[in-house]
Order: sequence, then structure tokens, then C-alpha cells
Amino acid sequence: MENKSTLAESKVTEFLLMGFSEVREKQILHFVVFLSIYLTTLTGNFLIILTVASDSQLHSPMYFFLVNLSLSDMCYISTTVPKSMAASLTNNRWISFSECVSQVFFIVTFAGAELSFLTVMAYDRYVAICHPLQYRLIMNWNACFQMAAASWIGSIIYGTMHTVSTFRLEFCRSNIEQFFCDIPQLWLVSCTDTVVNQWLVFGSVFTVGLFCFLYIVISYGFIFSAVLKMQSSQGRHRVFSTCTPHLTVFSLFFTTFAFSYLRPQALSSPLVKLSAAVLYTVLPPLLNPLIYSLRNREIHKSMSKLKGTVNYFLN
Repeated sequence: MENKSTLAESKVTEFLLMGFSEVREKQILHFVVFLSIYLTTLTGNFLIILTVASDSQLHSPMYFFLVNLSLSDMCYISTTVPKSMAASLTNNRWISFSECVSQVFFIVTFAGAELSFLTVMAYDRYVAICHPLQYRLIMNWNACFQMAAASWIGSIIYGTMHTVSTFRLEFCRSNIEQFFCDIPQLWLVSCTDTVVNQWLVFGSVFTVGLFCFLYIVISYGFIFSAVLKMQSSQGRHRVFSTCTPHLTVFSLFFTTFAFSYLRPQALSSPLVKLSAAVLYTVLPPLLNPLIYSLRNREIHKSMSKLKGTVNYFLN
């Protein structure tokens, strides 16, 4: 009875997140930098959504999926950055058990949604370029809504699966060497055998990630093959203007994620872990709208038109 009561008393009810610094001035600096990044990310992605919504010429499947990607970006960065900013501002790095559960669920869900929409967007570009005459038939609005719903529902199921499997573990330590509740870091503070969890995570991430990676790469293989056969240089330029942003965003997401979780053991110091986590949780949502607004001609043109309309009403 005494052992059981001692175990109940020692049960972890909150976790201590890793801070960027113990120096107050650096904590304030971290808050200011993250606040700037967060507001820039929200503004950029909101502008993408507003631009697509306000321009009827952009009411097409490609931009419909781009809106969903921007929405997932806004949610993805909102899962980790605000909590980290609050921790630096208040000098309180504790996160409750329920908050940690929510954070894990939303991180996995929105990361999964981002990967799903990048894959669906590759399919959209493949159909548009390789089967242009059948595009409207294949990518009708009913099919688009079904693909978007499948992406969101699949990501929620994926997030739920990993969250449930992670928090079935018993935790005997509270210090997490990361600025958010990261599944691999939670394994390290568990007093339960995590072998099954590791196989589940690595197996599912490898299967889903490899499928999406190969699908996007093969799709672009067919796309570039079709582009090289085009006689018109203007047509090739137009195709590249719509494909290059997506390919850049995809490369950014996979590169930062791979560096975070597949880097050599020699590059696993706390500082490197922290920097790598910032790369894949902050950089893609921040740069995605910038890449699309600069590299996509239609988005750039529509944003200029929207800016002119706003200036007209303000003046």
C-alpha cells in the first residue's frame, strides 16, 4: 500500500520545457524574435487566404489546396511558438500534463496535414500538366472537397493514434530537453519500455513519409518530362511559375524535418536539438507564404491588386 501511494504521489502532472536561456535579457530577446516571426507568419498566411478568397481568378483547385496549406501553417506554428513566448516572458517553463497532450496531438495533426496537402498539390499539378484536357473532369470541386476532407480527417486520426500511444506511458521525470512537448523527448522521461512506441512512430512516419516523398518525386518526374516536350517557352515558364513554389516548399519541409530526426548522433547536443526543432516548426510556416507570393505570378499579381484596393479605400 505504501509503494502504491508513493507512486501515485510521484506521478508526473506537469513537464518542464527547455528554455533558450536563463539570462533575463536573452529571454526578452527570444520573446521579441519569436513574436516577430509569429506575427509575420500569421500575416503572410492570412494574406494568402485573403488574396485567394478575394480574386475569382484564383478560385481553382490549386489555390483551394494552397488555402488549406496556409491554414495548417497558421495552426502548426500556433501550437508551439505562443507557449514558448509566454515561457520566456514569465520565466515559467512548466506545462501541464493536459497542455502537453494537446500540444503533441496538434503538432502531429498539423504536420500531417501539411504533408498531405503538399502531396495533394503535387497530384493537382500532375493532372493539370500531364492531362490538361481531363483536368476539369478529374479535379472537379466534389473531388477537391473529398481530398481536403480526407487530408484533415486522416491527419486527425494520425495525431490521435500517436498521442494515445505516447501518453499511455508512465512518466517518472519532468524535464523535457525541447521547447515543446516532442514525442522522442517524452520517451526519454518515461519509466515505461518505449520500444513498441518507437517502432510505431518510426514505422508509420517512414511508411507515410516515404509514400508522400516518392509520390511527389515521381509526379514531378512526369511533370518535367511533359514540360521538356513543350514547344512554347512561354508555356514552360508558366508551368515553372506554378510548380517551383510548391517544389520549394516541399523541399523546405522535408529538409528541415529530416535534419531534425535523421541527423547523426554526433549532432545531438541540446543546442542542436533546439535549433533543429525551431527549423522544422517555425521555418516552413514562415517561408511558405513568402515563397508563394514571390515565385507564383498569379498570387503576386493578385496581391498587388489587393494592395491597390486597400490603398484606394484608405485614401
